[in-house]
Amino acid sequence: MKKIDYNKHVWEGWTVRGFIDELQPSVAMIMNNRSRQEPFQTRQEVKIWCMDNQPYYKKYIPGVVDHFCREYNITN
Repeated sequence: MKKIDYNKHVWEGWTVRGFIDELQPSVAMIMNNRSRQEPFQTRQEVKIWCMDNQPYYKKYIPGVVDHFCREYNITN
C-alpha cells in the first residue's frame, strides 16, 4: 500500500492534510448515516464526491481519496 504524503502541496498553500481536514466532518456524517447522501460504496463515489466538495480546487487529489478509502475500508 502506497504511503500518503499528507504535507504535499496541492494548490495555493493547501496541502493534502488541509483538504482532508476540511472534508472530514462531512465524510464522517455520510459514512455514519447522518446525511441525506448514502454512504460511499466505491472508490469512484469517494473520488467524485471529494472533487465536488473540496474548497477552491475541483480536481482529483489521489491522497485525499486514498485517505478516506483507507479510513472507511473502501476497496473497490
